[in-house]
Amino acid sequence: MIEILLVLVGILLAATTYAAIEYYKRLKRAQREYEKARDSVEDIVTSFNRELKREAERTELMAYKVEGTASKADAGLRRVEKIEKTLGPLENQLNAQQSAIRAISEGTTQALEKLSTAETKIRDAEATQEALKSKIINLEEQVQALTMVPEAKPESALPVIPIKRDKAMAALTDTEVAVLEFLSTEGPKTAREIKQKIQLSREHTARLMKKLYEEGYLERETAKLPFKYSVKKEMEKLLKKPNAAA
Repeated sequence: MIEILLVLVGILLAATTYAAIEYYKRLKRAQREYEKARDSVEDIVTSFNRELKREAERTELMAYKVEGTASKADAGLRRVEKIEKTLGPLENQLNAQQSAIRAISEGTTQALEKLSTAETKIRDAEATQEALKSKIINLEEQVQALTMVPEAKPESALPVIPIKRDKAMAALTDTEVAVLEFLSTEGPKTAREIKQKIQLSREHTARLMKKLYEEGYLERETAKLPFKYSVKKEMEKLLKKPNAAA
């Protein structure tokens, strides 16, 4: 039970950490996009000012020429119109960049709000973790208290029901007998190790071990995962009788 609680705590912490990292990545991505857009706008503005300055100088030169000759006035007006046409797309592009900056700014604000929400969730998770730690400590104290309870009478003090070997073996399949003999020879094993020995699927092996355990042929160590199975002492004696007779 304690290990399950620890696993749940680990999963909760992992999920919370993953959410916080994702929010942080999104925030950094939005910040980089914002800085990139800002740099682009600054470049456009600088280029626009430079172009505007050059065009202003050209316009001033044209004004001097217009004052000198009337024949060049029309050419100067056409050039001014051309400049206005050039400035129009630049102005539209600048407006579009400003709109993009506003959108990025709004996205950054939303990301900051989400980050704040994530921080709140992290704090809540930490509080939940502290509560779980307290519960785990209480459970450990209860387990320690239970371990101090006097042990039950050993199996030797209980009446043993004699089991005839032929009758016990008759109820088993060849695969089940092979599993019992393998455990009797090799000692406690996990279901995975048994699966590799008998060459069955994981589901088939799990059902087989459950059946043998529920029918009283096996014992199961549940102190830690994965569980280990071992042959009961009485059954182990029955399995060894033919060899002893030989």
